[in-house]
Amino acid sequence: MALLSVKQLSKNYDGKPAVHNVSFEFSEGQCVALIGPNGAGKTTILRTLAGLLKPTSGKIDFSEMGTKKDIRYFIGYLPQHPVFHAWMTGKEFLIYSGELAFLKKNEATTRAEVLLERVGLADAKNKRIGKYSGGMKQRLGIAQAIIHEPKLLMLDEPVSALDPIGRREVLTLLEELKKDMTILFSTHILSDADEISDELLLLHEGKMVESGSIDALRKKYQTTTFELTVEYGLSDYQHMINQLDSVSDTSIERSVMHISVYDIQTARQDILALATKHHWPITNFSVNRVSLEDMFMKVVNQ
Repeated sequence: MALLSVKQLSKNYDGKPAVHNVSFEFSEGQCVALIGPNGAGKTTILRTLAGLLKPTSGKIDFSEMGTKKDIRYFIGYLPQHPVFHAWMTGKEFLIYSGELAFLKKNEATTRAEVLLERVGLADAKNKRIGKYSGGMKQRLGIAQAIIHEPKLLMLDEPVSALDPIGRREVLTLLEELKKDMTILFSTHILSDADEISDELLLLHEGKMVESGSIDALRKKYQTTTFELTVEYGLSDYQHMINQLDSVSDTSIERSVMHISVYDIQTARQDILALATKHHWPITNFSVNRVSLEDMFMKVVNQ
């Protein structure tokens, strides 16, 4: 049974669709990435799922709700731009968040201590949040989102505003959390989705254009690509490679030729035969698996 099921969800602003007929579902225990460029509708979907926006149409079913009508018991949510009380300490903020999530103060205090340790903020628990780094604030934000032990943790662009150190801290934390809870997070940084997610939901201009496991989607859209570098004259060889029946497309970026082919074995033989015949000064010739960025561009350009 699906933990969350969304059917034909739409949200309009001033009569214009921000999200249009989006449907998806996922089971408990998965880490799901909602990916797409800025303006694709990711934040609107998350805010709607969190109950902060009312959908224009569509249906959202959360299997754990039963007779309860307040979804806040079951979800944890961290917005893209969380707001903290800078004068509070990290511990005070978590206790405050726990009480807002219907916990008694002693229970909130106990959970705050445990979570501060888990997110790596135990040594800074009595420091005012105004003195926290960006990565520390984001980890504190995740802690407040899970203090009431939700079934589903939703995060909107959790690392997009962080420096490399803060980004690595948060991704490492999410890698640990996915062992214990279901996670749905949005991002436009596709390498992050590739690193920690099990399932992908691809959005473009408010519409769901593809969904599935990373492995299944790679297999579906895989076009084997070679990378070729030479000591000199790379563009001179591009025309000859494009004439091969086994090659579908070529491009040159930063002195590297990317060669998309139909059949890896045939293309390898054809390209190496050309290189041998014309004595190309090859410095590298290797297979490069399709990236999520490549896959996304194929999907949206169909």
